[in-house]
Amino acid sequence: MPPERLSPAIVILSDAAMPVAETIRNTTGGVIHGARKRVTAHKDVVLFDDAKAHLQALFLDRVPIVAVMASGAVIRILAPLLAAKADEPPVIAVAEDGHSVVPLLGGHHGANGLAQDIAFALGGMAAVTTAGDLRFGVALDAPPEGYVLANPANAKAVMAELLAGARAVLDGEAAWITGSGLPLAGNGSVALSVTDERREPHEMELVYHPRRLAVGIGCERGCDPEEAVALARKALADAGLAEDAVGVVCSLDLKADEAAVHDVAERLGVPARFFDAATLEAETPRLKNPSDTVFAEVGCHGVAEGAALAAAGPDGELIVAKRKSSRATCAIARAPQPFTAAKLPGRARGTLHVVGIGPGSEGWRSPEVSRMVTASTDLVGYSLYLDLLGPLAAGKQRHDFDLGREEDRVRHAMELAGQGREVALVCSGDAGIYAMATLVFELLDKGGVSDAARRIDIRVSPGISALQAAAARAGAPLGHDFCTISLSDLLTPWEDIQRRVRAAGEGDFVVAFYNPVSKKRRTQLAWARDELLKHRPAQTPVILATNLGREGEHLRIVPLGELDVDDVDMLTVVVVGSSDSRTVETGDGKRWVYTPRGYSGKTGTKMGDGQ
Repeated sequence: MPPERLSPAIVILSDAAMPVAETIRNTTGGVIHGARKRVTAHKDVVLFDDAKAHLQALFLDRVPIVAVMASGAVIRILAPLLAAKADEPPVIAVAEDGHSVVPLLGGHHGANGLAQDIAFALGGMAAVTTAGDLRFGVALDAPPEGYVLANPANAKAVMAELLAGARAVLDGEAAWITGSGLPLAGNGSVALSVTDERREPHEMELVYHPRRLAVGIGCERGCDPEEAVALARKALADAGLAEDAVGVVCSLDLKADEAAVHDVAERLGVPARFFDAATLEAETPRLKNPSDTVFAEVGCHGVAEGAALAAAGPDGELIVAKRKSSRATCAIARAPQPFTAAKLPGRARGTLHVVGIGPGSEGWRSPEVSRMVTASTDLVGYSLYLDLLGPLAAGKQRHDFDLGREEDRVRHAMELAGQGREVALVCSGDAGIYAMATLVFELLDKGGVSDAARRIDIRVSPGISALQAAAARAGAPLGHDFCTISLSDLLTPWEDIQRRVRAAGEGDFVVAFYNPVSKKRRTQLAWARDELLKHRPAQTPVILATNLGREGEHLRIVPLGELDVDDVDMLTVVVVGSSDSRTVETGDGKRWVYTPRGYSGKTGTKMGDGQ
């Protein structure tokens, strides 16, 4: 089953296009992207500087694009990127007054349907040009969700035959075919077959597999995934069933973190879903092979058969009874209708995305983080950080926490994921640098979360840290060895902080101080300054960087000997150069800080760009 598509990016170049863009957003759930110079800044609009670069980046990330601009401009911008047709996202051009909606690319990947929805909302016309859609109202090479075309290579010839006047024979049932304008007859030169069985099609036949098979998997803890995959594939093959007809792989919720179950699902290209023991036990009357041993161990009389039947529903049937290998079991049930993303049984494993959004601005947020946030159902974080997501947070369930409740925040995110939800735990900077990723693994290590939360899928994505942001704005102070030290003694004893500052001073590291001061804590930074002055010159450059990448950004460069604690607040990161760090001015009078790449006295030493 293909993954759910990203929400479209609605691209506009001026405020004049905003009314049309807002209607499209309300229809599609998309996000408006506006040219910074001509679109009024708003929290629900992603601003960009260069239209060409932005459109190309969206296209390469396979984000559906609805561009409220001239189709010719969109074509010229994206033409250099066109390659494989199958990899193209939907791209639609919309006239600024909304009267014309033109699907340019990805017509059979959703662009035609999306264009028609937009045109209806705007009261305009969708200029669909693909022949099958125009003549028959259906695209045979792009069946609806829940169906897979087994032999797409035949689609062009079959469609040409139908457009030339041939008639088609339907073998099987599919409402999307019978309800279309296709010329169906009791006999004809073209065959359209709908079956969950494997079949070798002839030249003028298209075979569609409805994804209505549920594969139930049971296994011992730590079962070799290859064993489970081989068992499932053999069960399908021996029954003459097509792998493309599988719509879901399912098991007991105790197996939600079992690699073998997920590998079977991944190899078959479908979701994995899980049921609790009570749900599977309710299927006992329909089991072919109930087991008291299994009941004593997990609380239900059958995992593979029970899960397959639970997924297929009360009107489903078990078509392959439990088969066993050394450490795994497999069974297959058939549901009355194909599985779709909106109607999947059971619950997902649950995913926790631990993301760093950098300083918060869209330009400094990685595409991977944006994709994770977009895919999430729930956002957990400090309110300011969630606000910084802007339009990315639209339509998500927010779980706001105040500062100082970090452990509650992380536990809440993990428990939400344990319920089968897709959760983004949002951090500023990088999630693994003085942030929440550490707490996630600490809670797993020390306990304190439910068994369900321990079985979630965890994914950590990097972000631009305050250290990196400060360094980039100031020049290249991290050109050689550096370290970071938090001056907060809330979690670290002051004696340990002192020991680390002394070591950094003696080692002549560039030092980035996080949490340099607070309202009640004013003496630590002064102590660190005085300690470092014992090891490096008073003229050593110090970078004071505040609110980098967002409103109120401010950067100063002062000598270490003149560093004043009163110039620093809670939102400032302090970067102290080493004894080799220096400043340089460019022709425009701007002052930069850098640390030479070579060791003292060896500045000519060659080092690679990434060293």
